Amino acid sequence: MLSVVNADATTETGSLIDDIVREGARRMLAAALEAEVNAYIAELADQRDENARRLVVRNGYHQPRSVTTAAGTVEVKAPRINDKRIDEATGERKRFSSTILPPWCRKSPKISEVLPLLYLHGLSSGDFVPALEQVLGSSAGLSPATVTRLTTRWQADHKTFSERDLSATDYVYVWATGIHLRIRLEEAKAAVLVVMGVHSDGTKELITMADGYHESSESWASLLRDCQRRGMRAPILAVGDGALGFWNALSEVFPETRHQRCWVHKTANCLDSLPKSAQPAAKKAIQDIYNAEDKEHAAAAVTAFAKQYGAKFPKAVKKIVDNEDELLAFYDFPAEHWIHLRTTNPIESTFATVRLRTKVTKGAGSRAAALATVFKLVESAQARWRAVNAPHLVALVRAGARFERGLLVERPQTTAA
Repeated sequence: MLSVVNADATTETGSLIDDIVREGARRMLAAALEAEVNAYIAELADQRDENARRLVVRNGYHQPRSVTTAAGTVEVKAPRINDKRIDEATGERKRFSSTILPPWCRKSPKISEVLPLLYLHGLSSGDFVPALEQVLGSSAGLSPATVTRLTTRWQADHKTFSERDLSATDYVYVWATGIHLRIRLEEAKAAVLVVMGVHSDGTKELITMADGYHESSESWASLLRDCQRRGMRAPILAVGDGALGFWNALSEVFPETRHQRCWVHKTANCLDSLPKSAQPAAKKAIQDIYNAEDKEHAAAAVTAFAKQYGAKFPKAVKKIVDNEDELLAFYDFPAEHWIHLRTTNPIESTFATVRLRTKVTKGAGSRAAALATVFKLVESAQARWRAVNAPHLVALVRAGARFERGLLVERPQTTAA
């Protein structure tokens, strides 16, 4: 592709370097599509008709179409395949569908991730086009009407997600917290209530997300009862911060679930009750508790902490001692899972990026649109979540296996009478 370069190294579509990047992306995409088609044809080369002619052959190219990518908008001519095979189940001819560039695709998933980020930054739908045009070199497929349709679709996706059946999914561990994002929510004290879980195969998944006022017991109970109504089993262990609303609701809806308080939140609350001069040593003493080699050593570290700080700072010590059982609950589970279970970091780390992108956003907007936008961000991040360590042990936890000092205790064999 030839471009006319001006004296200042710009072209009709932007800078020369941007043109080079877009042309490189176009060629790489074209090569990938050719390789995909060639592999498909080679795999079915033995499929022939009664005249020994191949049933799957090349058939030129589809009409060119513009695809918006992170490198800009590129024009693509996808190879076309003539597949004469008949599907025995439907009686219709089989069709080749590219996994790289599906027929409906007009923009890459990366661009779809950018749009909710721009919305959270406070851009209106009318601002999307000039904002992305500066980056992508084209506004193709990104009109205000398109963006409005996207936000509407996100709300529909969130609604479908929030109503899905949970009876076939078993969450053994869950994390729960209220996230205060200050994004387009009608009430200043509204929070996004988030529950994440671990499947019996060790993978993590967002369970539910809704807005709630002040993280109240009523809001949490409504959310948990909705999950229960949709078939969710009681998890074995729930991890959360010190908000009483969640724990009260959990005890009401899933009374058999054990409680684990988040050590990050507990440490912060405890240190707030100490003078700054005492905080470094106290923080080290608290870390010795949740980093202990087993529950017995952790309990001894709690005793040592109380002895060292109890006389001068009883309020700080009370925050640890009064919740000792719920702070040390994670020690009764596999040692490989301790790092995941002692904090709400799986949720906090996901929303840390969202928070960074929402500091300046205070515009008016519907709660449904705000929640749907956050949902799409989390949905995109979910693809990158890693499973818990030793995922095979999660199913044993659900089965009732016992762990001591973080190790599996083999069940004693019953002897015949």
